[in-house]
Amino acid sequence: MTDRLPPLTALRAFDAAARHMSFAKAAEELNVTPAALSFQIKSLEEHLGQPLFRRLNRAVELTEAGETLAPGAAEGFRTLGQAWQSTRRLLDETTLTVTAGPALTAKWLAPRLFEFARSHPEIELRLSASLKVVDLRRGDVDVAIRFGVSDDAGLASYGTRPDWLTPVMTPELHERFPTPESLQGAPLIFDDSLSKVAPGCDWPAWFQAAGTGFTPGSGTHFSAPDHAIDAACAGLGVALGRRPLIIKDVREGRLVAPFKIAIQSEARFRFLCLPEAKDRPQIAAFRDWYFAEIEKTAHMWDDFKIIPIQDLHPR
Repeated sequence: MTDRLPPLTALRAFDAAARHMSFAKAAEELNVTPAALSFQIKSLEEHLGQPLFRRLNRAVELTEAGETLAPGAAEGFRTLGQAWQSTRRLLDETTLTVTAGPALTAKWLAPRLFEFARSHPEIELRLSASLKVVDLRRGDVDVAIRFGVSDDAGLASYGTRPDWLTPVMTPELHERFPTPESLQGAPLIFDDSLSKVAPGCDWPAWFQAAGTGFTPGSGTHFSAPDHAIDAACAGLGVALGRRPLIIKDVREGRLVAPFKIAIQSEARFRFLCLPEAKDRPQIAAFRDWYFAEIEKTAHMWDDFKIIPIQDLHPR
């Protein structure tokens, strides 16, 4: 037995056979003959000095040595594969994979992406609408747009303007409820996700900011913010809408935000990528476009009074 690592091809053959518990299936996966695969495993056993498999009549099973080696071999090939993919991505300047939450994707990103595609036809954009937290050092995601409060350790992080919320409703509903005080009798829509992503930013906080001190009771509840906004567009009631999620509907007249009072969350959207990847052409282009799009509509809220949630809930 020697401390020198055996050939990679022999370890690969062992890993495939250990996963399938079949030399024939392993050989098929690796596109070699069963005899060739058996030879590789035999050479690995000779290198180790003891058997890794028990050969039975129509099956194989791992020995104690095989059981010990199999997990490390599998993890090693996974790590190697991920490192190879990451290295190849460094050479790819035409593909960009972005992940963002479903609400931001539906209400803000997707309606604007034609502008990015028109300006950068050389970039193939792949968008994943998901709240799953991904490891940018593994897999194929280049950019993550995430909402919350985080130090984003180990990543290049670019924060947007602070997020805030204000009541939105259809123009027809606004005729019935023209003042903040009148909202005490309005059908209210509740976005239950706010308790997780923007603690304290709820209807009682907004009524406090508006000076009414009203605590609402019942209403219609949604678990997703874009569904709450869609319900407001349909005239179901008045929603407490987050700035990036209401812009399109307000600009196009489906909703109005008439009261000019907003509560500002401690959370914000962040544009995240690996520090060593921030200057890759497709990432830099998407980052520049993303922040330019945000600034295009910043003027819409110039006359709003925006009250930080910390002022309403002092610690």
